[in-house]
Amino acid sequence: MMFNDRKDAGNKLAEALKEYKDKNVLILAIPKGGIEVALEVAKYLNADFSLAIIRKLPFPDEPEGGFGAIAEDGSIYINRETSRYLDNETIKRIVDEQKNEIKRRISVLRNGKPLPELKDRTVILIDDGIAAGSSMRAAIMLLRNNEVKRIVVASPVAGEEIVLKLKKLADKIVILEMPQFFRAVAQVYQNWYDVSDNEALELIKRFTDKENN
Repeated sequence: MMFNDRKDAGNKLAEALKEYKDKNVLILAIPKGGIEVALEVAKYLNADFSLAIIRKLPFPDEPEGGFGAIAEDGSIYINRETSRYLDNETIKRIVDEQKNEIKRRISVLRNGKPLPELKDRTVILIDDGIAAGSSMRAAIMLLRNNEVKRIVVASPVAGEEIVLKLKKLADKIVILEMPQFFRAVAQVYQNWYDVSDNEALELIKRFTDKENN
């Protein structure tokens, strides 16, 4: 195991991003796994924090896998290779389901608020790990649509192949570990579990309370 938990991973990632400390950057977490990692980075960098709501497009018979992702602004990435066995009606149904989940998450996790102003800002996109990379691709599309100044993709772990692909899309990539045999994000965490809405809200509340004090 490379990381004890998401907090440990966040602390280590923050150190790798120290060049952005006190530089007025915006940290955008991809919920819900990316929230605790991103909050540790935001605290260390003295940066603004928010959530970019992105949803994987899951296979109908294998929800742990996916054939793409959709961002809250409607930006959508579909992997043509993995989606070729799905008919258009099935894809549309799954996209519509995830659009509804995006609306729910904006309401619950971001209290219905819009994203902060993104134009001309340096934005650091953070997730707790990057496997297929679909969610990060959709997040990058969202930021490009909003004319950000610079996109930094940061994560504790990712596969080497997807890092090479993301380097062509983002302005900078910061990855702590690229295991040779990387199959799932969970494999590099000693303490791994799905984050509930309530836990996500509690993490954000603690951060916000400290910022306001």
